[in-house]
Amino acid sequence: MTFIGSLDQGTTSTRFIIFNNLGEIVGQHQLEHRQILPKSGWVEHDALEIWQNTEKVIAEAINSARINMNDLVSIGITNQRETVVAWDKSTGLPLANAIVWQDTRTAEYLNAFDDKKKALIVEKTGTPIAPYFSASKMAWLLREKIQSNENLAFGTIDSWLLFKLTGVFATDVTNASRTQLMNLKTLDWDDELLNIFGIRREWLAEIKSSSEILGRTKDGIPVAGILGDQQAAMVGQTCFTKGESKTTYGTGNFALISTGEELVRSKNGLITTVLFKFGDAPVQYALEGSVAVTGSAIQWLRDQLEIIKSASEIEELASSVTDNGGVYFVPAFSGLFAPYWRSDARGVIVGLTRANTKAHIARAALEAICYQTKEVMDAMEADSGITLNEMRVDGGITNNKLCMQLQSDIMGIDIVKPVITETTALGAAFAAGLATGVWSSTDEIKRIWKREKTWKCQSTDEWRASGYKKWRKAITRTFDWVE
Repeated sequence: MTFIGSLDQGTTSTRFIIFNNLGEIVGQHQLEHRQILPKSGWVEHDALEIWQNTEKVIAEAINSARINMNDLVSIGITNQRETVVAWDKSTGLPLANAIVWQDTRTAEYLNAFDDKKKALIVEKTGTPIAPYFSASKMAWLLREKIQSNENLAFGTIDSWLLFKLTGVFATDVTNASRTQLMNLKTLDWDDELLNIFGIRREWLAEIKSSSEILGRTKDGIPVAGILGDQQAAMVGQTCFTKGESKTTYGTGNFALISTGEELVRSKNGLITTVLFKFGDAPVQYALEGSVAVTGSAIQWLRDQLEIIKSASEIEELASSVTDNGGVYFVPAFSGLFAPYWRSDARGVIVGLTRANTKAHIARAALEAICYQTKEVMDAMEADSGITLNEMRVDGGITNNKLCMQLQSDIMGIDIVKPVITETTALGAAFAAGLATGVWSSTDEIKRIWKREKTWKCQSTDEWRASGYKKWRKAITRTFDWVE
């Protein structure tokens, strides 16, 4: 039996999962890290805490698998993507808290760009002008927190962890494509973009493929794969072919559809991004729709409104009513991402009457997850010309059977959940295993993937159209709250 390690560093936690060559989990460990919230709209992490947790989860996962470190053939890394770490290469220490992808502090800075700059950024990077991406966070750190020097390193979380594990300063094309500093066509840092944001090339990591030996740990284990978390989930779902699609349900929702070797420019509010590049093979592209608040809306119902005591309770509560009672909940807590990209939006609950209960609000929260996903998938179909018949799903909310049935009913397509749901970690393992001979091809990997459950649409066209019309009306109520 062969073993591959996968370091899955996410928004709320870090985990290390050990897979065998059949894609089965043989050991794992997970630790949460602090969410640092200095001001409204600001979200930070302590990069050193994340590194310390990384060391702990690797050791504990090795113990739980009852293997030795040198039994690992290779390690893959997957990570929260746009989050920025600044550190000193000579000391290996962070220079400030990491600024998280959810953070919106740079909205005003970006809004001040003239139309020419904005058009150039969109054209070269495939990304909209939004504080979501890394470059504006780097610019803010330079203005407010750190001094430029020859030892300065700016990186996404993958390059920070790779540096700590191996001493190598590198990233992969998927993470680089989320910085707003990489040219989608050349797959290299772009001088015009660097100039706009005031970032020097020498501060940035070398851009590599998603599947190759990038460096070795102190134990001599090759780190042989890096993928941003959503791209990793696509690989873990074995979506290697043009037209295949998945949605990951986590803190937010992230949907991707493969466009193969074709770079498709979105006209409907989506991100054009790199899907993966395996070694010397041609780069693969995707369209992506990011929804800021999905799973975190359930956390809000639990922690702020206290209408549930645990996230798992929401299914039973929402199932106690047969519909939403006319209630629509748009959780635009820090604006709206795809397809709107409105940082001025804020959350609303509309349609309330005296007859409504907390169960209706709970059901509306689940429907909000599904409606936001539908909007993204509709945009994907419009941009790509591909009609979707099924969507593969993963992430914690897929355990909520009601939510998945609602998703099928609202979209009118099959929703498919795989047997192995840790698809993000699995994708990183696949990338590392391809580079180190565990698997010979993506075709071999496809044979590992198995579906666990398929939800079939049970709704009528009339029901779907009526609900969606009211949802779109609710969306309009969120606009222009921040002036």
